[in-house]
Amino acid sequence: MRKGIALLLVLMVFSMFQAVQVEAATLYPLDVLQYPAPGAPAVAIPGDTITVKAQPGVEITGLSIVSILHGPYELQIVEKNGDELKVKIPENVAPDDYFLIVQSNKGKVIVPNGVWVLKEYPKVLRIAHGSDLHVTSGAKIGYVNGEKFCRSIFKCGEGAIPLHSYVADDSFFTYWGMNPNVDVIIATGDVVDTAGDSKAYGYLLGLMENAIAAGKPTIIVKGNHDDPPKYFSKMIAPPTYYLTIGKFIIIALDSDNERSHPTMEQLEWMEKILEQNPDKIPIIIVHHPYWYKTPEGRSGKIEGMSVFEDWDKIAPLVSWYWIGGKERKTEDIAKRFLEDVEKYNIKLVLSGHVHADYVQVYVDKKGNEHWFVTSTTTGAPDKREKDNWYGSRIVEIDENGNVRLPGIKDMFGTIFGPISSFPIPQEFIVFRHTTDFGSAIKFVNEFKEASGKLAVVVPNGAKVDAGATTVKYKVLGERTIGDKHYMLLEVTVPKGVSQLVITKGKDTEKPQVSIAYTSPAKPVKGKPFKVYFKASDNLGIKDLYVEIEANGEVKKYPAEPTKGGPNVDYFLAQIPGVNADEYTIRVVAIDFYGNKAVAEKVMGKPTPTSTTKTTTTTTSQTSSESSPTTQTATQASTCGPAVLVGLALIPLLLRKRK
Repeated sequence: MRKGIALLLVLMVFSMFQAVQVEAATLYPLDVLQYPAPGAPAVAIPGDTITVKAQPGVEITGLSIVSILHGPYELQIVEKNGDELKVKIPENVAPDDYFLIVQSNKGKVIVPNGVWVLKEYPKVLRIAHGSDLHVTSGAKIGYVNGEKFCRSIFKCGEGAIPLHSYVADDSFFTYWGMNPNVDVIIATGDVVDTAGDSKAYGYLLGLMENAIAAGKPTIIVKGNHDDPPKYFSKMIAPPTYYLTIGKFIIIALDSDNERSHPTMEQLEWMEKILEQNPDKIPIIIVHHPYWYKTPEGRSGKIEGMSVFEDWDKIAPLVSWYWIGGKERKTEDIAKRFLEDVEKYNIKLVLSGHVHADYVQVYVDKKGNEHWFVTSTTTGAPDKREKDNWYGSRIVEIDENGNVRLPGIKDMFGTIFGPISSFPIPQEFIVFRHTTDFGSAIKFVNEFKEASGKLAVVVPNGAKVDAGATTVKYKVLGERTIGDKHYMLLEVTVPKGVSQLVITKGKDTEKPQVSIAYTSPAKPVKGKPFKVYFKASDNLGIKDLYVEIEANGEVKKYPAEPTKGGPNVDYFLAQIPGVNADEYTIRVVAIDFYGNKAVAEKVMGKPTPTSTTKTTTTTTSQTSSESSPTTQTATQASTCGPAVLVGLALIPLLLRKRK
């Protein structure tokens, strides 16, 4: 018996080691470079020299840049000084936002947004400002119905759309990536929901790449949800940095999680940079907002005072994040920063964090205006429902330091109202699907017609299906960059619901759908419950919902993804309650070609039954056979529970032996 137990232990231990998959270490952009980064590009015009800074111990052996339409261009390293390299941009480079390909002794790495090449430096910098993206691999969902935002779907009315932060942020980057009226996208922190969620940073980088591939650069600063910055500092950008765009200098400060404001050392570093660049127009990006309120309310003007003479009057208006709470523990930092604002004539400070729109204009005694613009959350307006939505805005600043918020006064009558942002992505939602068979996008546009460049990751060889596409489009080009094949299109997205379909052929396969369970398992009559189900398709599901048929009536409820990221296949629907002893739950999935699948479960009978029906409305020939079941990652993780069960049996075997 002892030999048998020993053999069992050996087999279990061996099986544990066999199940462990050894993965090669991932080489992130900032494992090789300190600068530039996906969230902090080097900016140049043709013929300029840029600075590339390697990580200590990294030797860079080659640099090149490429975009979907242009390049590759080899970059000449003209000077090396320790970790810092001076790199020449060729004279013949076409203006675009480029992927920087770095060859080094640590390996090859591709840096999206590595080099932003302009035809000429702008006299007016046009910024698409979003904040608090809160990308997550978990579930973070709000509900929208036109201009209405709700934290509960039961309060949002018929036609409400569940909006996951991942989808909201994809929509944000897609819209402003298309928009020809902005030059750059800036996000001011909390770009993921949990700092240790490496998947979320990977998802975020993919969303940024969609805008970058469309030619729109991204500039990102970290927030408290990105702290500690283990993955932020490897995949997105350094915690602090600065870059110049012609006449403008953008300085990123780190207000981190514990302090909620920059350190004095950061302010001294900022002052040094501003001393070295006296001819630049300063723009500060920092997550936590400086002001709490103005004499006019949450937003408005603060006029006729100077920090050097009137600090006692100013201090009560400063946010506790900066001044150190009621006790003013960090008053020296708050005062020093405002002194710098006046001394160096800092014209614009962009922030986020509070999940609400603030516009505060500090006018010093010399008459200089200093704009503090705080954006509501772009990906998770979960702190308040009133006067709030998934939003973003355009901020313009010219070479003389004049700041404008175009479109806001026309929309609301004032720039100082409780909402001072556009409903992007609230009213411009992009549901994007990519598989080995093709890519499909569903647009829900309640804002206004939108036109511009759209980059889509597609399988090599896929083509736009004109018969299945309802947006206007023109294919501009395609190229493989790294492990992704991009197609670049010029598109016009009309108001309403429309779609873009890029495939290797006509889709004749129906979706796969099955009901998993309800929670609770036996719903109480008239009480809310949830239906959990699985749904997938070889191209993508366009419409997915649950029907409840009871008492001769059918009511429809939208599907909500149970996690973030692309190609989610597990969903739930929230049911407010059914006042019937017997009813039918029906999950309906319709793909971009009209192929339809239905799964049903009858509730209230002694033995509930579950069936699956499939139909199609496409004119193409449809296979009557189900697609083979796709093996999921969860199957690979069953080793752990199996081993635990095996170990639990050992005491029983020993007891039997005794």
